[in-house]
Formats: sequence, structure tokens, C-alpha cells
Amino acid sequence: NVSPNAKFFDDFEVDQSWTSPRRTIAEADVVLFAGLTGDFNPVHTDEEFAKTTPFGTRILHGPAVFAIATGLEFRLGLKEGTAIAFLGMTWNLKAPVKIGDTIHVFQKVSAVRATSNPARGIVTFWVEVRNQAGTVCQEGEWKVMFHSKAAVAA
Repeated sequence: NVSPNAKFFDDFEVDQSWTSPRRTIAEADVVLFAGLTGDFNPVHTDEEFAKTTPFGTRILHGPAVFAIATGLEFRLGLKEGTAIAFLGMTWNLKAPVKIGDTIHVFQKVSAVRATSNPARGIVTFWVEVRNQAGTVCQEGEWKVMFHSKAAVAA
């Protein structure tokens, strides 16, 4: 099933951009991610320790921020029913995400590349996770393979 907002490879153009819905980070996010991964680093799980760090409080695990960003971006519906595969990324952690921060994803098409198969192509997105103050907390490129309209016509 293709979402009404979904885009095929042919629909993407360099510099198109979208902003996702927002989501506030809760203590449960830290607890659940620590339990899921086994990463109980005190900067995430011990408030008294975290107060002694440059962050001044507990922060959400960096990979958890990335994982939540994928969910926020999914809510745009751009890939639903048209994406074939997530191919890779470069990703930089620039600022902490704290409990109580409200984050969203800004995404812009930075490149489109046809493949040897006309039924698909690769889109590179520049992605930023921004907090409520507009600070970029994480950023990088995501590469995704999409079906083209030719795939549907076949």
C-alpha cells in the first residue's frame, strides 16, 4: 500500500524539504532504551552523576535520538509503500537531547541518482534533528532506495 503522501524516486527533486511532527523526550525514553540495549551509562541513568557532567542533567542516548528521528520522519509518509531499502548514513552528534526537550526532523533532498535498473533510484537526504530552540542536535545524510513510477507501470 502506498501512502497518500508517498513519493516515488521520480518525484524527488534536489532542495525539496519537509519538517516532521514534534515529539517531547520523556524519562521513559531513556529507561526503555537503556533496558533494550543494556547501556546503563550513568550520564543517562544517574541524575546525581549527570549533574557533574558538562550536560548538567541526564541525556538521551545518541542512538535513541537517531531511532526516534526515523520514526518522526516516517510520520511524513514520504516513504510508505515506495521505499525499498535504507542504504546507509553518515551521522554526527552535535548537541545533547535532554529529558523534556521537544525534537523534530528537518529533511532536505541533497541528491537523486538513477540506477542501472529503471524501476528504482537512490535519494540522499540531508537530515537534522532540531530541538525546541532550533539547535541542531544531530545531523547527517540518509541514503534510501525508492521504487520509480516505472516499477508501478510494469
